[in-house]
Amino acid sequence: MSEPLLHLALRVEQDIFLVRQRGREVAAAVGLEHQDQVRIATALSEVARELLRGADGADVTFALDRDAVGRRVLQVDLSPLRPLPGGRYEPQSGAVARLVDTLRAVDVEGDTVVRMSRRVPDHAEELTPERVGQLRAELAERAPGSALDELAAQNSQLISALDEVRSQRDELEVLNSELQETNQGVMALYNQLTEELEETNRGVVALYAELEEKSAQLRAASESKSRFLANVSHELRAPVTAIIGLARLLADSASDPLTGEQARQVGLIRSSAGDLLGLVNELLDLAKAESGRIEPDWSEVDLRAVFGQLRGTLRALTTRSEVELVVEEPPAPATLRSDEVLLAQVLRNLLHNGLKFTERGEVRLRAERRGERWTLSVTDTGVGIPPELHERIFEEFYQVPGTTRVGGTGLGLPYARRLVTLLGGTLELTSETGRGSRFTVVLPAGGA
Repeated sequence: MSEPLLHLALRVEQDIFLVRQRGREVAAAVGLEHQDQVRIATALSEVARELLRGADGADVTFALDRDAVGRRVLQVDLSPLRPLPGGRYEPQSGAVARLVDTLRAVDVEGDTVVRMSRRVPDHAEELTPERVGQLRAELAERAPGSALDELAAQNSQLISALDEVRSQRDELEVLNSELQETNQGVMALYNQLTEELEETNRGVVALYAELEEKSAQLRAASESKSRFLANVSHELRAPVTAIIGLARLLADSASDPLTGEQARQVGLIRSSAGDLLGLVNELLDLAKAESGRIEPDWSEVDLRAVFGQLRGTLRALTTRSEVELVVEEPPAPATLRSDEVLLAQVLRNLLHNGLKFTERGEVRLRAERRGERWTLSVTDTGVGIPPELHERIFEEFYQVPGTTRVGGTGLGLPYARRLVTLLGGTLELTSETGRGSRFTVVLPAGGA
């Protein structure tokens, strides 16, 4: 609810000075700062002049009110004596609206009123109803000044404004000078940074070219290694197979009988040739995997058949009575899209490793379906692998210290990981020294 402070009549040119003067006095009385007093007085005089010419004058009411968020505002209503065209009001100068917080035409009890307002500072005195009544009485008793007095006040305000503008202009000149100096420094720094950046870019380009060259050399070296392994494997396979065949003939009962020492020597030759053939086959498999010549034959794979085959073929490798091979039956439906031969090769490799490095306990193969992925794990109770070597054992030809007496080439696990990656899965290791190992193959049920 607004609280009226003062009413004025705008009828003649002389009243414009009175409205301006009274507007400044009311603004000062309610606590507006000096600049805001001048702004609202100037806006009042402009609007009053336009209403005097366009509507034959107006009734002016000053009041205290609250805005939409509850803040105190000084509100001035100018009720034109004649209706405004279209019930709307637009100031001739757009600058007038910037002098106050709001300036618009509103409808009050069917009449169009030009209303302007300016927010009262929060730190201003809180006006109680008693204080508002006191201000209303003081403003009503105060004698209005003459037009000459108001002109003098306007001139004084104008001089003050000019002084402030001159001061701001001087400050602006100082700021412009400082800005020019700063710009010169910035440009110098920019030029320096540009030169350094260009030099760095040249170095980066040179380094990139060198890296490209090194990458090409590494690719060529890798291809050469793969070709070398493949060629050596092919060249060695025939003579090694021949050696195995000859040893088998010598040990055959249909051949001339051998002495005990000769039979032992032939057995050693046959065993060594078999180990060498295994190494040759692993080298050839690794060379194929590295060269990308292995293409998975995707099909629906029944894990029960794969596990059954592994259970039968690897049970014969369990030469120690202290070690038990356990192949659990996969949960139904035990199917996934993969390459049956490559998958069986991976699992056979992991189971063979587990049996080879486990002296007592068990080696267990189990499968588990988790959402859209299959988890195939091979767990043993062997010596275990230190955490710092978990990634090294997947390097070619690397063997955990202390296990070389068991045999092996160090190629099985790298080859197994490459095959698992080719099938769209991952091969991870969990192990601690003395607590066995767990190799986990995770594959998508729907294939890569």
